[in-house]
Amino acid sequence: MKKKDNKCPYVAVGGQALMEGIMMKGPKGTAMSLRMPDGSIETQMKSFKSYRKKYKILNLPLVRGIVSFVGSMVVGYKCLMESAEKTSLDLENDVGESKLDKWLSEHFGPKMMAVIGGISMVLSLALAFLLFMYAPTKAFELVNKYLFDGGISAFKTLFEGVIRVGIFVIYMYAVSRMKEIRRVYMYHGAEHKSIFCFEAGLELTVENVKKQKRFHPRCGTSFIFITIILSILISSIFAVVLPDYIVETTWLWIGIKVLIMPLIMGIGFEFIQLAGKYPNKLTKALSAPGLLMQRITTVEPTDDIIEVGIQALKAALSGEPEQVPAPLAESDDVTDAQAASEDSAE
Repeated sequence: MKKKDNKCPYVAVGGQALMEGIMMKGPKGTAMSLRMPDGSIETQMKSFKSYRKKYKILNLPLVRGIVSFVGSMVVGYKCLMESAEKTSLDLENDVGESKLDKWLSEHFGPKMMAVIGGISMVLSLALAFLLFMYAPTKAFELVNKYLFDGGISAFKTLFEGVIRVGIFVIYMYAVSRMKEIRRVYMYHGAEHKSIFCFEAGLELTVENVKKQKRFHPRCGTSFIFITIILSILISSIFAVVLPDYIVETTWLWIGIKVLIMPLIMGIGFEFIQLAGKYPNKLTKALSAPGLLMQRITTVEPTDDIIEVGIQALKAALSGEPEQVPAPLAESDDVTDAQAASEDSAE
C-alpha cells in the first residue's frame, strides 16, 4: 500500500523574528504577532505594497531578487521598530528619562521612534560597508604589501571572501551572547519550526512545532552565506577581466564590488528559492554553511514563544488574525473559584 503523503503543496511562506514577536508573510498577507507585556498575544495584518505584483518587469528572474531584498528590508525594519516600541516596558519611573530622551521628545514628539530608527539604519549601513566592503580590501592590501611583497595578488578575491566570512561569524556570535538578542534568536527558531510544521502538513500545535528542525534553507542567514560565496566567484571574474589598475586601486575596486552586489543578490535569491522548493544533494551541499550558521542565529524556543509563531503563521495563511488574551493571574483564578463555589452553595 502506498504511504500517504501529508505534505502540503508548495506555498511561499517566510518570516522574521522581532522583539518579542514574529512577522510572517503568507498567501493572505503579512501578519505580525507580538507577546505583549501583560502576556497576551496581539496579532495584526500589515498592509505593504508589493511592487513585484504591480510591475511584471520587477518579477523577472534576478531582478525580483533585488526587489524582494529591498522590500524585505523595509518591511522587516518597520515591523522591528514597531515591535520594540509596543513590547518595551516603560522604565521611565524606575531609571528616569535621560537628557537625550527629553531632547528627542521635545523636538520630534510622536516622530521620535521614526527618527531614532532612521539614524539606526544609517549607522547600520555604514557599519556594514566598513566591515564587509572596506575592511576586507584594506586587510588584503596590508597583508599583501608587508608580508608577501605583493606576491599574492591572484588570491585577492578569495582572501577578501574569507575575511568577510570570518567577520560575519564573529559578529553574529558576539551578538548572540547578549540577553535580548538571545530571545530574538529564540523567536527566530520558533519561526523556522512553525514553517517546517506547516510544510510537513501537520496541524499547527505547540507539540507538533516543537518536533521540527530549527534550521531552514530559505533563511536569511543562508542567503548571506550564499551571497558571500557568489561574491567570491563573480568578483574573481571581474578581477580577471578588468584592467589591473582598477583592481589594485582601493576605492575603484570597492566601487566595482558595490555595483555588482545587485547581480549577486539576484542570483542568491534564485538559489535560495530553488533550495527551499527542490531539496537535493547539490542544493543541500551549497546550503550547508548557512544551515550550520543557524546554530548561532537560532535558539530552541520555549512553548510561549512557539505560540507566537503559530499565531503569526495562521494569520498569514488565513488573513484572519486571532487575539490571545492575557493569562489570568493567580488571584483572578482564586476569585473565580470562590465565586463559582458561592454560586453553587446558593
